[in-house]
Amino acid sequence: MTALHHLTLIELAAALATGETSARAATETALARIAALDGRDGLNAFVTVTADQARAAAAEADTRRARGEPRGPLDGIPLTLKDLVDTAGVRTTAGSRVFADRVPSHDATVARRLRAAGAVVVGKTNLLEFAYGYPHPDFGETVNPWNRSRTAGGSSGGSAAAVAAGMAHGALGSDTGGSIRSPAAYCGITGLKPSYGLVITAGVVPLSWSLDHVGPVARTAADCALLLAAIGGHDPADPASASTAEAGPAMTAVAELARSVLAGGSAPASLRGVRVGAVPRFFAMAVTPGLAAVVDEAVRSLAVLGAEVVEVDLPLDILPLVVSAISQIYGVEAAVVHRQWLTEQPDDYGPTMRAGLTEALTVPAVDYVAAQRDRLRVPAAFADLYTRVDLLAWPAQPLVAPPLGTTTQVIHHDGEDTPTIDIEIGATGPANLTGEPSISLPCDFATGLPVGLLLQAPRFADAPLLRAAIAYQTATGFPPLPPLA
Repeated sequence: MTALHHLTLIELAAALATGETSARAATETALARIAALDGRDGLNAFVTVTADQARAAAAEADTRRARGEPRGPLDGIPLTLKDLVDTAGVRTTAGSRVFADRVPSHDATVARRLRAAGAVVVGKTNLLEFAYGYPHPDFGETVNPWNRSRTAGGSSGGSAAAVAAGMAHGALGSDTGGSIRSPAAYCGITGLKPSYGLVITAGVVPLSWSLDHVGPVARTAADCALLLAAIGGHDPADPASASTAEAGPAMTAVAELARSVLAGGSAPASLRGVRVGAVPRFFAMAVTPGLAAVVDEAVRSLAVLGAEVVEVDLPLDILPLVVSAISQIYGVEAAVVHRQWLTEQPDDYGPTMRAGLTEALTVPAVDYVAAQRDRLRVPAAFADLYTRVDLLAWPAQPLVAPPLGTTTQVIHHDGEDTPTIDIEIGATGPANLTGEPSISLPCDFATGLPVGLLLQAPRFADAPLLRAAIAYQTATGFPPLPPLA
C-alpha cells in the first residue's frame, strides 16, 4: 500500500471504510508530517496547527464508524484550510499582522460544511498577505516541496504545499486571479476554481468581491470532486451565491460524480464526443524552455482518449485586457475592504501591500468603471469559443515555480520586462473574469519542476470539466511524489 500520508483522499476514504486504517492513524500521520517538514526553517506551509481539535475530531469519527452511525463522505479525513477561512475559536490571520490576533466567533460557510461532512481540520495554511500577491515579513513565503529554493506559489501556496508534501489529504484555497491553480501547477497537484457563485464565500476574508472564488486543492481531480460536493451549493444568505436554478443542477451533477468515484467508479475511459479547443496564444506565452511542448503532449493525450482537439484562438487584445482589468478591479476592491484598517494600522501591513493599497485608493472611479466595462468583453470572447468546443486547454502557467523572493520582480520575455504576477494572471485570470470553472492538472515536468495543464469549461459545467480531468488522470497517471521522506 502507498504510504498513508500519500494516499489520495479517495484512497484514504476507502481505507477507512474497510478498516484498513483509522481516522486517528491518518490524523497522527498528518500531524507527524507537519512536525517533521514544516516551520519557518521547513516548508512554512502552516500558520496554525490545530492538533488538539484534530485529534478530538478524529476520535469522534472513529467512534461514529465503530457504532455504525451515519457518516459524512469526508468522515475522518485530515484536511486544511487557507488561513483566510474563518474558524470559530481559532485565529484567522489572512497572513497579515493586521489580523495576527483575530479569533472569529463563527465558522465560514465552507468550514462549517466540511465539518458537517466529517472532515478533520489539522490546521490553517500560509498565504500571501490577504491573498493580495506578496508575503508579509512576519509570515514569510511557503517553500515548494519539489525544490526548496522555489516558491510554492500564491496566494494559496500553503494549501498546495501541505497537500503535495502529505501533510493533509486535501485543502481549501481561494482564487482571485489564479491563486488556487498557480500553486497547484507549481507543486504538482490538482487545483479547481469552481464556477463563480457555486461555493459560498461568506466568512472568507475578502480580497475582491467580484473576482473571489473558494475551491479545493488535492492530489487528484476525483478528490476535488468530492470536496466540491461537500462545500458547494446555494445559500440564500449570501448575495454572491448562484441561484438555486443555476447552482442546483450543477451541484446535482457534481454530487453524482462524487458518489461514483467514492464508490469505486470512474470517469468514462473515452472522451469521445468531447471537443477540446487548444488556444495557441496561451502556448506562445511559455517562458520556461520545453514547457509548451509538455502541455502540447498532454493535450494530445486527450485526443488519444477520443476527444476531438482543434485550435481556437482569442482576439489579439483579450489577454492584455485580462491582466489590466483584473489588476484594476482587485486593487480598487481590496482598497475598499482595507480602507479603515489601512488608516488605523498602516504599519501592520507589509510594505509592498501597503504601497499597493495606498496607490489603489487614488484610482479614479471612472477607471474602475471602465475596467468593469472592459471585463464584459472577456466572457463574450470565451462564449464564442464554446460555440465550437466543450473545453479549452492551455498551460496552467507559462513558467515553472519561480525562485523564492521573486514575487515583485520582472521576467524578460519576448523583448519585454513583465512583472511575474502579470504573467501568472495572464494565464489563469480569464476564468476569474468569466466566472467559469477551471482546473490545473499535473501533466509532466520542465527543467525538473512540475507543469500544469489547464482545462476550462462554460460556467456551471463543473461536473463535465471534472469528468474530463478524471479521465485524463486515470489514463495518464500523475507525476511522482515530491522527494520528501
